Amino acid sequence: MLDFEIREVSAHEMAKLQDISIKTFVETFAEQNTAANMRKYLKDNLSITKLTEEVLDPQSEFYFALFDHEVIGYLKVNYGTTPTEWHAHPSIEIERIYVLKSYHGKGVGQGLLKKAMQIAHHFSAKHLWLGVWERNSKAIYFYKRNGFEEFGSHLFKLGD
Repeated sequence: MLDFEIREVSAHEMAKLQDISIKTFVETFAEQNTAANMRKYLKDNLSITKLTEEVLDPQSEFYFALFDHEVIGYLKVNYGTTPTEWHAHPSIEIERIYVLKSYHGKGVGQGLLKKAMQIAHHFSAKHLWLGVWERNSKAIYFYKRNGFEEFGSHLFKLGD
């Protein structure tokens, strides 16, 4: 396993956050989507302005995974969000766990998930939940291996 650090993202690190967000999103989804749809998603959802709004939102937290001072992944959690399928408060949403492909299988995703679990425990959350694309079998296997269970579905629109 890799010896890496996890620390909270600060508001002055938006360029780093944007860079890792774009790299990992493209690595994960570019093959299954058109270039136009990817450009639109990246422009609308991973701009410096949008990411700054998210980092400054008191209902969200971002964490970097760093190896040798380089950002290799990140985590975003949200407070007070609950799927419409059930009403368990408090709950914590893992909105994003992304790790550069070259670091898959080295414990980075597991470390970021552990951080999310620590946050959920700290806030006495009854549930820790997330959404994952049904075609992302690697991520589904990862979450199931860590005790997550499917409880519903929702639409995620990317581009047109």
